[in-house]
Amino acid sequence: MDVTQMISELSSSPTRFPDCCLAISRTFITSLISILPKKPAFTLSIGSGQGLLEGLVSHSDEDVSVHGVEVSSSVNRYIAEEDMHVVPGTWGLYSFAQHATAWMFVYPRDPKLISRYMDTYGDNAVELIIWLGPRVDWPDYEPCFRQSSFSELSFPDLGLTPFEVAVVARKSECMQV
Repeated sequence: MDVTQMISELSSSPTRFPDCCLAISRTFITSLISILPKKPAFTLSIGSGQGLLEGLVSHSDEDVSVHGVEVSSSVNRYIAEEDMHVVPGTWGLYSFAQHATAWMFVYPRDPKLISRYMDTYGDNAVELIIWLGPRVDWPDYEPCFRQSSFSELSFPDLGLTPFEVAVVARKSECMQV
């Protein structure tokens, strides 16, 4: 099934798809798009996997650009080839992250990778980080945000399942220049 067909079949209730960890709904895609920066700015989805969420967002709104980063380009099925980037391993950082306005982490594996991105590239163009994952995992990730310049946290209701949570982290006012 192609992305355009999948978009038309999304319901208002979160649904699991084999190609994405997160349950996706029409409501969620619309809500996420409202948060993401508009072109010419772009969002970098770090650990994008097969890219289903990123592909749905990009195809739903032509004013939103979502690039993906993964350890192998061969897993990508939904992100445009020119928007898919590869790092040499699970701990590799993608240097172009410093030019993104937003970063997105969907079901990340380790808080240390997020901390490394923030420590290395967080002082550049990035204005917000979106963390999407299991509600029970958030306490493991919260300290890396609270102890960074991205300590202004909000928990918008984007239409996820009750066991998933969206966190939007912005630079704290005292950290912005």
